Parts: sequence; C-alpha cells; structure tokens
Amino acid sequence: MILKRLLILVFVLSSMTVSAQMEEAELDKLIKETLITFDVPGISVGIFKDGKEVYAKGHGVRSLTTKKDMNSNTLVGVASNSKGFTCFALAMMVDAGKLKWDDPVRKYIPEFQLHDSWVTENFTVRDLVTHRSGMGLGAGDLMFFPEGNDFTVQDVINNVKYLEPETSFRSKFAYNNNMFIIAGEVLKRVSGLSWEEFIESKIMKPVGMKNSKASYNRVTDKSNIIDAHTRAEGKVIQIPHDWSETANAAGGIVSNVHDMMTWAKFLMNDAVTESGERLLDERLFHELWQLQTPLSVRKGDWYNSNFRGYGLGWFVTDVKGGHKQVYHTGGLIGTVTQFTMIPDLDLAIVVLTNQMNGSAFNTITNTIKDSYLGYENRDWLTMLGARNANYLKYNDSIKADVYAKVENLQRATFPTPKSIEGTYTDDWFGDIIITDINGYKFKIECKRSPRLFGELLPYNATTFVAKWNDRSYDADVFVQFTFDEKGNAVSATMKYIAPITDFSFDFHDLELAKTN
Repeated sequence: MILKRLLILVFVLSSMTVSAQMEEAELDKLIKETLITFDVPGISVGIFKDGKEVYAKGHGVRSLTTKKDMNSNTLVGVASNSKGFTCFALAMMVDAGKLKWDDPVRKYIPEFQLHDSWVTENFTVRDLVTHRSGMGLGAGDLMFFPEGNDFTVQDVINNVKYLEPETSFRSKFAYNNNMFIIAGEVLKRVSGLSWEEFIESKIMKPVGMKNSKASYNRVTDKSNIIDAHTRAEGKVIQIPHDWSETANAAGGIVSNVHDMMTWAKFLMNDAVTESGERLLDERLFHELWQLQTPLSVRKGDWYNSNFRGYGLGWFVTDVKGGHKQVYHTGGLIGTVTQFTMIPDLDLAIVVLTNQMNGSAFNTITNTIKDSYLGYENRDWLTMLGARNANYLKYNDSIKADVYAKVENLQRATFPTPKSIEGTYTDDWFGDIIITDINGYKFKIECKRSPRLFGELLPYNATTFVAKWNDRSYDADVFVQFTFDEKGNAVSATMKYIAPITDFSFDFHDLELAKTN
C-alpha cells in the first residue's frame, strides 16, 4: 500500500511539472520586458495546451509609424515556418501516388542540373527539403534576397548548377532556401496547382486557418499587418516589407498566432482536422518528423538533448527526459518568428515579432517551455539580453574599425590602381557594375538586384568596402580585387565585414570576372 501511494505521489508530481502554466500576468510582464530588452516594437504570442488556446496576445505596436497595437490577430510573415507546409503538401502528393520522396528531381524537372553530374542524376525530392545538397549555407539566396530583383523560379532552377559545393553530397547539413523553391516547383508540376493555390485550398482551408495567406501579395486586407523593423546604424527603424514572391515555397506564408495554433492543433492531432477529415496518411505524416539530416548536440545542452537534426521541413530534437520537440524558426528582413511543438505534452508555442532579433523569441519560448517541463526559473531574459548586447557591441566595433580605416585612407594618398571601373559578371548572379565617381570613391550596383547599390570605398591597396545605400541590410562587404601584371583589375570576390550579416546575403559565393 505504501509503495502504491508513493507511485501515485510520483505520478502526481510528474504531472505537475509538465503542466505548470505561467500565470497570465507573469507572462505579460515577461513579454513587455522582452520588448524593451531587445528593442522590438511588437510581439504576439500564442500557447496551445491540452487541446485549447491558453494564451493569445499581442504586445507593443505593429508599426513604429502608425503606433497601432500589436494583437493576436495581427498578420506576420512567418518566413521559413512555411517549409513545414511545403513538405506536408509534397507528402500529400506521395499519398496520392503522384510522386515518391526518393524519386530523382529530374523525373519532374528534366532541366534541373547541379554542379556535379552524378549528384544531378541522384538528387531526390527528399534531398530538396533536407538541407544536405553539399552547397554552402544560404548558397544562391541573392537570387531572391532582398526583394526587388528580377530572378524567377525558372532562373533559380537554371542557375543552381553554377553553385559549387562546399562538402560532399548528403554529408553535412547546410541550410538552403533555393532547394525549397525548386521543391515548390515540383509540387506545381505534379499537382497542377501553383504552390500558393495548393497551400491555401488543400491545407489552410480544411485545417481552418481562416486569416492566413500563402504569400504577402495574396493578403487583400492589410489593415492589421505588421510593418517590418530592424536595427540600422545603432537604432531600430521601420523598413519596407521585403520578400520576393519567387521564394514563397521557402518562406512566403503570412499568418497570426490564432491560425498558427490551429495549425499546431491539427498537426498534434495526427493530421486530422476539426471536422474529422484526415489530410495525410498516418505513416506518411509521422515520416515528416523523422530525422533525415543529423546535427550535433553540444555537451551540457540546456535541455539535456540526446539528438538533433532536420526532418522533412522541420527541426527535431528531444528535450528534458526524452520529450520530442518539433520546431522551426523563420526570418525575413524586418521580422523573425518561432514555432515550437512538444506533441506528447500537447503543447505548442508561437512567437511572432516585427524586428529581426532571434534572442527575443528564444527568451519567450524557452521561458514558457521551461515552465511546462518543470525547470526552475533560468532567467533567459537576463542571460540572452546580456549576450545580445555584447554581440551587438562586438559587431559595431568591427564596423567602426573598418570605417575608421576607410576614412583615414581617404585622407592619405590613395594607393589602389584606378583600373577597377567596369562590369564584373558572375555566372548565376549576373552583372555588378563599378563606376568611378571622383578618383578614389566608386559607385557599385547589382544589375539584376537594383536595390543593392551603394558606394565603393578604398580600404587598402587591393580591397574596397561596399557600403550599401540601404543601411537596414547591415550587409556591407569587402570587395577584394585581383590584378594583372599591368595593374588592371581582372576579377573580384566579396566577404562580409561583420558576422551579424544575414547568411542569405551570400556575397561570398560570387566569382566575379571583369567582362568590360
């Protein structure tokens, strides 16, 4: 009898540690302090637990210009949280017998070609969505990032063959958006619907995501949608919305916390809708959350994780005591988001923001998650706040040192050959044009991505600094020239100045040859 009572007590205590929801006032306070600590104008948060919404609120403002409140209905671009939808849609096509995960991509897109001919022939639909192509982090993202370029989905398909691999095929995880763009084209060719039409009609509508759209341009009522914000020159400013429709299959969806919790409820209900309709065979659904590409787990991991990796459109790991966590994050210029599920706890956490600072969503998600997993207060706000401040200070110091050297060099005799003026061409990105302004300062402009233009300033005898006109990009780069025996520039490469630069500004992948 005593043993039975002890077992009952252990069960009760265990149940308490996984259901200790934070008090609403405590959570409100955390979010408001997060806004201040990380200088985020607005954040909306949703918590789904045991079959129902237990928290759904917005805090702060959705725009620094209008000062209108952020609320639980405010629409936000969820960015790469769209990847789970793309993979769910492809799985539906597998379920319908229209494709197989391990079919070669060329079966559906015959013109698909990569740098290596053997890899081209053996590259599968599964490989498109598991970040194991062999190409480097963010390779080719400049074909859609930032908005305003003229690259199409077909251009992406045609140009990926020029992207040289950094590792062998399937040997290493390296996040790649362009493969998801091509996966969206596979969906289009096998389903007969555009990616956007399929996502809205075959997934969002039956699931009950009433306010969501598959892309920014499909949102007809923008009366309650965020404006984007970012830190530029040490101050958070509002910036224009930035997302290329070319990349919708990688990150185009616009939603709010209510709809994202509806999506979580559907997923944690084994892909069965409120009306009882199963949208995907149970076996195929569970495959989406199985490890495809492993990632290392740091010793002493905060959540005592034993494994981590990427499934089909989702990151997967285990947290405290073996609870499986399925999650993703997303980032656009001006906003970042996080979506987390722990299915065996029937728990989902959604954090949507309008400023590109991942420490803010990690602070909120981890604090909420800890309360359900039974961790003592680990004060993520203080810890991540200090790290964020130090990181920004570190990056600012790098940029300050570079521009101090640029300024000093301009005051001295300019040692660099004047022969850098002209057109430089990269096989996949196209032309970059450099024009002399006054003998030591030049203009740089990217022909196919016209928002990328600015000044080219001397740094040393062979290197300039590209200072982009749009300071919100925070993506200034070194431009390193090579010269022939006569002192004429013949080629150039690029390298970012500070590590804070988003990986999608993959200037380092450009191999620029002077063509004119």
